[in-house]
Amino acid sequence: QVQLIETGGGSVQSGDSLRLSCAASDPTFSSFAMGWFRQAPGKEREFVAAITWSVGTTYYGDAVKGRFTITRDNAKRTVYLQMASLKPEDTAVYYCAATDRWIGAIKGEAEYWGQGTQVTVSS
Repeated sequence: QVQLIETGGGSVQSGDSLRLSCAASDPTFSSFAMGWFRQAPGKEREFVAAITWSVGTTYYGDAVKGRFTITRDNAKRTVYLQMASLKPEDTAVYYCAATDRWIGAIKGEAEYWGQGTQVTVSS
């Protein structure tokens, strides 16, 4: 069972930056594609970003493209989401996910999920 723990959420002002981290318990972390998703109250879960097994291909949702950056450190078993130019509409609970299928990291069809971390952006 892979455990994912997200940290780094908080309350910020519009235009600020924030970095989320997702640490994995499994030593085979480097074999997983990783994704970030978010869910705002009353809305469906939304894809944010994904990254392949090695530090290579990344993919972003349209709403965050150009503002957010996903990276990973396989030695630390951690994936990061650097968020810049935050907007109030970025307010949501952010979840990381791990899967052995690249498409799963984009579509949210992942075997493992973290508990989520709240990001609140005020105007």
